[in-house]
Amino acid sequence: MSGLAISARGLTRRFGELTAVDHIDLSVEKGRIFGFLGPNGSGKTTAIRMLCGLLTPSDGNVEVLGRRIPADAEPLRREIGYMTQKFSLYTDLTTLENLRFMARVYGLGRGERRRRIDEVLEQFALTELRGRQLQAMSGGQRQRVALAVATLHRPTLLFLDEPTSAVDPENRRDFWEKLFDLSEAGTTILVSTHYMDEAERCHRLAILERGRVRRDDSPQALMGALDGRVVEVSGSDLRTLRAQLMVRPEVVSAAQQGSRLRVLFDAGAEAPLEQLHSAAQGHTCQLARPNLEDVFMAATSGGRA
Repeated sequence: MSGLAISARGLTRRFGELTAVDHIDLSVEKGRIFGFLGPNGSGKTTAIRMLCGLLTPSDGNVEVLGRRIPADAEPLRREIGYMTQKFSLYTDLTTLENLRFMARVYGLGRGERRRRIDEVLEQFALTELRGRQLQAMSGGQRQRVALAVATLHRPTLLFLDEPTSAVDPENRRDFWEKLFDLSEAGTTILVSTHYMDEAERCHRLAILERGRVRRDDSPQALMGALDGRVVEVSGSDLRTLRAQLMVRPEVVSAAQQGSRLRVLFDAGAEAPLEQLHSAAQGHTCQLARPNLEDVFMAATSGGRA
């Protein structure tokens, strides 16, 4: 297990009769970006809170950075950074005031506080914003401040819970470049998201639904497993064709994208392209490269795929 930052077996959390996380297994390699992809209510936040030691598991064995959870949760907190789903910094304080306050919380000495604050201001392009209150910032600027705060004490492991949910596409892209800089420097990152393009950036990805891991592999391997099962159809009256296809048991999903209909077949379907040529006469049909949306639909289709 020396190459793993996180190892979890049978990780479970119940709230009364509700099982929010249901016996999931996780292996997160050191220095990599591991993603949780799933809708609201899939268990992403609950799993992260257990791995951080903020929530006691109902069942399962968990080891984070070589420490047992929940027994070693307190010393673990000095080695991790955590960006919560809800923005949690003080918006009536400036960037510098938030950094100074959190540096004291982390227990950094006076000299170290000054050095680290200067470093993260430059690292996350915040120098010009050091004197601005957070309430006067854009969503992307606030998230850069939150990331700077989360990494101020040089954590070995960083947890990010939907960190870009209120950020525009350009700032999301820049935010992810910062994550790869951290990963390249050796920081392990576990990030939850519901954006397919972000999920595709991860080194490895777990798809969660109703508290369970439905798929767990690299994004490329997950998409590659669907080769030959995705067909795109172009032509007229695609809405009628979609309605006809969705009643067929071998069709997992059919989603219109502009002037094309993207059709995903289940794993047992024989010759999907030929089937569509027959069912969609007068339309143009061709195999398409699977994407993560296809993977998600296949993983959450109730066992059909």
